[in-house]
Amino acid sequence: MLRRTYDWTMSLAGHPHAIWWLALLTCVESVVFPIPPDVLIIPMVLAARRQAWRIAAVATTASVVGGVLGYGAGFFLYEEIGKPIIEFYGYAAKYDTFQGWYTEYGAWIVAAGGFTPIPYKVITIASGVAQLDLTTFMIVSVLSRGARFLIVSFNNEGHLARDEVRALLEEYGETTVFETDYRRYVGARIGIHNPQGQRVGRVSHVRNKEFLFVVSRESGALGPVRSAMAQFDAAHAPGA
Repeated sequence: MLRRTYDWTMSLAGHPHAIWWLALLTCVESVVFPIPPDVLIIPMVLAARRQAWRIAAVATTASVVGGVLGYGAGFFLYEEIGKPIIEFYGYAAKYDTFQGWYTEYGAWIVAAGGFTPIPYKVITIASGVAQLDLTTFMIVSVLSRGARFLIVSFNNEGHLARDEVRALLEEYGETTVFETDYRRYVGARIGIHNPQGQRVGRVSHVRNKEFLFVVSRESGALGPVRSAMAQFDAAHAPGA
C-alpha cells in the first residue's frame, strides 16, 4: 500500500495543478500523510527549474500551516488524534526521543528537527504536547522547513545554469566566475559494487566541476580572490 501511495504521489508532479497538489500534500504530511514532499518537489524542479524558488516557498508555507494543525492535535487532542497517529506509524520510540531532546535543548531542537530522521509530524504533535510557544514554533518551523525545501529544490539535479546564475548576480555588481575542476570522492574511482563485492555498472565521471561566483561593487577589487583561486586550481589540477 505504501508503495502505491508513493507512486501516486510521484505521478502528481506531472499534473497540470501540481503546485496545488504539492501544497495540499505538504500540509497533510505535517500531520498524517506518510510520504515526504521531497519526492514531489524534485521532479517538479527538474521540469521547471526557474520555478524552484516558488516551489520551495509553497512547500514551506504549506508545511508550516500543516505544522500548526499538528501542533493543535498535540495541544488539544493528543489522546484522541495525536497519539493514535504516532502509534499507527510506529513512531512511539521517535516521539520519546524527541521529547528527551526537547527537555534538553528546548525550542531549538524543533529547528534542528527538520534535518533529523524524526518525521516532522512527530515534531509538530510533540511540540503541542510540550506546549511550546506557538509563535516560537512557527518561526523555527519556517527556518527549518524552509532551509530543507530550499536545499532539495536547489540540489545538483535542479540547478540553474552557470549563465543564468551570473545574470541574476550581475545586477548587484561586477561578477566573476571561477571554475574549479577536481577529483571526485574515492568511491567514484573505486567503482560501483554489489553486496557480493562484484563490480557492476560504470562510473559516469571521476572529476567534478564547481563554480564560485564572486560579486563586487568596486572595479578591480577581485585581485586577491583571483590569486587565491589560481593557487587552489594549481593544487587541485589533474595529476597534482
